[in-house]
Order: sequence, then C-alpha cells, then structure tokens
Amino acid sequence: MAISKHSSHHHLFLLLLLIITPAVTSIGVNYGTLGDNLPPPATVARFLKSNTIIDRIRIFDFNPEVLKAFAGTGILVSVTVPNADIPSLTDPWNARRWVNANIKPFHPATKIHYICVGTEVLHWGPQNIVDHLLPAMRVLHAALVKAGIKDIKISTPHSLSILFSSNPPSNASFRPGWDVGNLAPILQFHRRTKSGFMVNPYTYYAYSPANESYCLFKPNAGLYDKATRKRYTNQFDQLMDAVYVSMKKLGYSDVEIIVAETGWPSGGDPQNTHANVGNAAAYDGGVMKKVSSGVGTPLMPGRRFETYIFSLFNENLKGPSLDEKNFGLFRPDFTPVFDIGIMRGSQVFL
Repeated sequence: MAISKHSSHHHLFLLLLLIITPAVTSIGVNYGTLGDNLPPPATVARFLKSNTIIDRIRIFDFNPEVLKAFAGTGILVSVTVPNADIPSLTDPWNARRWVNANIKPFHPATKIHYICVGTEVLHWGPQNIVDHLLPAMRVLHAALVKAGIKDIKISTPHSLSILFSSNPPSNASFRPGWDVGNLAPILQFHRRTKSGFMVNPYTYYAYSPANESYCLFKPNAGLYDKATRKRYTNQFDQLMDAVYVSMKKLGYSDVEIIVAETGWPSGGDPQNTHANVGNAAAYDGGVMKKVSSGVGTPLMPGRRFETYIFSLFNENLKGPSLDEKNFGLFRPDFTPVFDIGIMRGSQVFL
C-alpha cells in the first residue's frame, strides 16, 4: 500500500514522540521555602503533579505540611535532617523516635525516597557535626530497618569542595584527610545499603568570561584529557567525571552518583552579569537534556543520574546575595522564569 508523504511524516513524528517522551519524565527539583510569598504546599503539589514532568522533589527539612501535601501524588520526596540535629541521631533511641515522628505518619502515602542527613556537612563543619555524620547515617538506616521500612534510603549531599582537583578529570581526587577519613567509609555505607552518593555540581561558581560557553553547554573547543583521550565539551561532565575518578581511586566506582543540586540564577548582584535569564535557561536546559538523554559522561557512558535542579521557586528571603534569591524555575505565582521543557506537553531543551 502506498503511503503518502504526509502520512509517513506523521508516523515518523509519532515514533520520535514515543522515543523521546519516556526519557524526559524523570527530573527532580529542590523545593525550598525561604519566601514570604510562596504558594501553600498543597497547591504546589497539585501544580507539579498536573502541570509539570517533575516526578521528585527534595526539601531542606521534614516539613509535615509538605509531606501531607504530596501524599497520593506519586511524586518522590526526599527530606533533610538539619546539620545541627545530626549528633542527636547517633543515639539509636533518638533515631527510632525521629523515624516514628517524622517518617511513619506520612509513609507510604507520601513516597519518601531519601533521608538526607545534613547538607554539605564536610564543607561547612564544625568538626563535631562532621564526626557524627556517618554514625548518624548508620543509626538512622538501622532505625528504618527496625521499623520495617525498606524503600527509604539514606544519603548526605556534598559540595564539590570535597574534590582536591577536577582538571583534568583523570587527575581528580578527594581532599587528603576527607578521602580516607570520611568519604571512603561513607561510600562503603552507600555500597552496603545500595544508596546513592549525592553531590552538588555548580558550574556557576567556576564561571569566567573565558569559559562561559563551557559552563553553559554551548559550542566550545572543550577540554582534552590526555590521560583518557576524552574531550569534555561542558563543565558538568568534567565535574561528574572528577567525582567518578575520585571514587574509583578509593575503590568505589560502582556506587551510584546522584546530582542533589545544580542550577544557575536568572538574576543577581550588579557585578554578576552572568546571572541572567538567558544563561539560566541555557544551563538548566542543558542539564535536563544531558540527564534525560541517558548518554552519560565521557567516563560514564550510558549512565543516568538522578538529578535535582535548584530550585523550584525564586525565594525572596534567601541571601545575602541577589543570586541566592533567583535560582528558581518558577515565580511564586507559578509563571515560568524561563522555559526548558518542564511543563507537560513541552519539549524545549535549549
């Protein structure tokens, strides 16, 4: 049977739609609440479920109102133990009480995915919190097991100050002291519990006018790593492979890597002219395209990374810099700051 040109184009379009649609239905976002003009959590949950392809969120506390709002949505929710609370959770009785108070009332109606024990603890310290980090992770995991909860994992997000070097990736390593003293046992915990190692790669903080295109997924000459004979065309790949090489040097290349935070502000202090809408759209769109494509990185081909863009809303109470207030994908009234294909039915990807 003869197929018209129009019909064949139509079938090709449907085939492409089938190929690309499943790949873009898994993207996470950090849902911060440091604003006095933000919509209530129940409204946020309905909006994300109905209007976006976001299927997981991470919050920076264990807010009961947020946890209740996301019940029944199917959206995965990762909660956070504040850094200051970490030492108390090394006590098994306190950890069980914490699980009973903050997890059991909401799970499994709310699909709690990860408990993040602190945020960038090695970076911010103090030493007392650092020393208690892994013991708290272990004790909380044991408390979940004791409660019969098997589908919630434990992790802790790290800033990339954990890296001693990242350029070129083949020469990367974790900082001396943190590598064997802290990160190796944390990675051993992740291997044992089949949980992910969380990192926060921000190319924004490494920006210079000379490497703008490299930071923003735009065409550029790239970075050639002679040792691996790999060429890097964006800094996101470079940072991810630097983490991977550092893990591999400790013997933990098999542990999953999760991008707990990454993003770019759409506005900032006057001297930070690179904090603008065009660059934010280019970076966040580039990240979405990268993690949705499944191509992985030069040293991790085909690897998919669970990824959380920072952040859901512009938050007017963050600071002190204007950059901090302007990382949002959306304004508080749900209008997009820029379009990168987050809304259902859109396929933008810059």
